[in-house]
Parts: sequence; structure tokens; C-alpha cells
Amino acid sequence: MADTNDRMRIVVYYAVWATLCATAAGVVIALIHAWFFSYHPGRPALIHTLFGDAVTALAVAAGQGAVALVTGSLLVQLGRTLNLTVLLGLALGLFDFVMYFLQMAVPATELGWVPDLAILTAVTILITVLGGKREMASPQ
Repeated sequence: MADTNDRMRIVVYYAVWATLCATAAGVVIALIHAWFFSYHPGRPALIHTLFGDAVTALAVAAGQGAVALVTGSLLVQLGRTLNLTVLLGLALGLFDFVMYFLQMAVPATELGWVPDLAILTAVTILITVLGGKREMASPQ
């Protein structure tokens, strides 16, 4: 029982970390987008663009954190534990940054909300599953 609680604690911390990494990637992209890729006739328009992009990034990151939490919980139920969670979160944030930047720099790669969210969900699941490792039974 204590072992399961410890593994779930790791999953919760990982989900929070993944959310923070995805949020950081989204906010950096929001800053780049607002200053280099969008037209804003004045300071209020700049702030509006920046705020809107940041809120969207935070919402998507929260969704990715929820997906990481559910996926990690399923791994714990299957007797696995997450390893290298710091690197997993950083990998998730890096993927988000690259995907967002590519879509911003090359608009033809923008597929729309549904495919984008499906890709982010699939990648979050994949990265989380890749971090799962079966626990070895201790000799008695």
C-alpha cells in the first residue's frame, strides 16, 4: 500500500512538473509571437495578443498535465512507476515549444485545434509511458 502511495505521489509531482514545463514553453512562444509575428498598432493590442496567447498556452498545458496524471495513474495500476520525471517534463515542454514555433513560423503546418490537441495528447501519453518502468519485486 505504501509503495503504491509513493508511486502515485511521483505521478502527481510529475503531472505538476509537466504542466509547468508545457506552460513555460507556451509563454515563451506567446512572447515571441506577440513581439515578432503579430501586428499590433499599440500597447493595448500587444497586451491583448500576449494575454490571449498566454491564457491559451496555460489552458493547453493544464490539459496536458491532466493527461499526464491519468496516464501515470494507469501505469501505477499496472505495477509501473515513473522514472526520470524531470527529463520527461522537459521533453514535453521541448516538444510543445518546437511544435508551436513550427506552426508559428510556417503557417502551413497549422492543422487546426482538433488535430493539434490530438497530437499534444498523444505525445503526452507517449512521453509518460516511455518513463514508466516495471518495479522489481524485492526478495523476501
